[in-house]
Amino acid sequence: MSTPAPKQSRRMRPIPSFIFASRWLQLPLYIGLIAAQGVYVFHFWVELVHLLEAVFGSQTALQALISSIGYKSDVAITSLNETIIMLVVLALIDVVMISNLLIMVIIGGYETFVSRMDLEGHRDQPEWLSHVNASVLKVKLGTAIIGISSIHLLKTFINAANYDEKVLIAQTAIHITFLLSAIAIAYTDKLMARPEAAPH
Repeated sequence: MSTPAPKQSRRMRPIPSFIFASRWLQLPLYIGLIAAQGVYVFHFWVELVHLLEAVFGSQTALQALISSIGYKSDVAITSLNETIIMLVVLALIDVVMISNLLIMVIIGGYETFVSRMDLEGHRDQPEWLSHVNASVLKVKLGTAIIGISSIHLLKTFINAANYDEKVLIAQTAIHITFLLSAIAIAYTDKLMARPEAAPH
């Protein structure tokens, strides 16, 4: 039994070919996001080094940490305390989660809207990339944004004494809005993916 010949791709007309090739204009955007990822990596290590130096008694590093997290106290702070450590660690987690969001946008967006990466069979291929599309990417981005918002809200509540009540209420309302938006997106995608009822 002979193997059927592979189907040859039809040559596109000039205008559709030009329009389709315009997707490569997104490439500089993803390269820019990779540069932003590098900035976040640098920021992460700067904060981590300050934390380690503060552990060993560096007052300069301690003041840099206090300034970066916006922590205020009625008494002079000369050493790390649990609240400062918690706020710094949450800030580091925040950087990691934003970095994960960037990776999802860069890889998922490039794969969905620009060109295939041909990662099938690669041992490091992300599990979610095998079934990524615009709908899946929206839900995953919504979930990641909720996680980032949760970290910001937790940081605010830990340091609540330094925030106005209106700020606390506004951040809580924004977080709830993110949550409801993600639920709405997931529910809409579920409705759109529901198979049509079989005809009687």
